[in-house]
Amino acid sequence: TSEKRKSGVQKPGELRNPTHIRLASLSVGHGLWVEDLSHNSLIRRAASVLTDSSSSFLSQATLALTDALADYSKAVHSRIIFQKRYLASLGKMSPSEEESLQRAISGWRSEAAERLNECKHFDSTWINAVNLSKMAAEAAYSSVEEARKLSSEADKKLAETKVEEIQRMAEYSAFLEGSEGLEVHEAYLRED
Repeated sequence: TSEKRKSGVQKPGELRNPTHIRLASLSVGHGLWVEDLSHNSLIRRAASVLTDSSSSFLSQATLALTDALADYSKAVHSRIIFQKRYLASLGKMSPSEEESLQRAISGWRSEAAERLNECKHFDSTWINAVNLSKMAAEAAYSSVEEARKLSSEADKKLAETKVEEIQRMAEYSAFLEGSEGLEVHEAYLRED
């Protein structure tokens, strides 16, 4: 079938179906390698690449989101610590110490806001990666189903061909048996 890899060289005059193109490459020590570039083969490869890429994308997006959440958590935790210190020290510190703590709290507040925005960004990226992974899984499943369908059709055609071959062999055998009988009868009918 056109879906299977075939070895050998295909000459331009022998090209039977122009929609099935084969690419040959020659490597020293490895021999000739002919690659099937039919539409179905290319679709299966694209689905495989999409699945691999979407898995990598999801993995990286998950890692980025996890790191962003950890950084946000640290920023919020640090802000809370400074606010507790500030509240516990109210009335006990000098104006410069109070101002210094307020600046630190403000810095951690803005740091937490930046980290929250980063979390939102990576959360959105992660959701896109999950959706892309779902689509890749569906494409891979569809590709497998198509391959099963093609395999089933090929098996059916092979069985039909075998049945036809058996029928032809039976007809040929019957023909040979019939022609042997004619030859014997003709031998008796001949005058020597």
